[in-house]
Amino acid sequence: MSAQPIPRSQNAVAAALPLAQRMEFYCELGGATPETIGHVLTNWWLLVQVAGDPQTARTAAAVKARTAPGRPVSTVVRELRERGR
Repeated sequence: MSAQPIPRSQNAVAAALPLAQRMEFYCELGGATPETIGHVLTNWWLLVQVAGDPQTARTAAAVKARTAPGRPVSTVVRELRERGR
């Protein structure tokens, strides 16, 4: 993860988000119930934690550039179908 973990608080998460996502965060948080508010905050906190991880950024760039190691999903799905799964 990033060198400085982001506290799991509404203000810290909001501050770590770009403006457009911050508004989406506040809208989702505002529509949350007492039963779901913790889930909403945790989901957004995880998003900013992962987004702040340099390795995640490198992996995402490699996927976009089609240089990431691995196999295409279509190949895996085809192989699973051939095995009857």
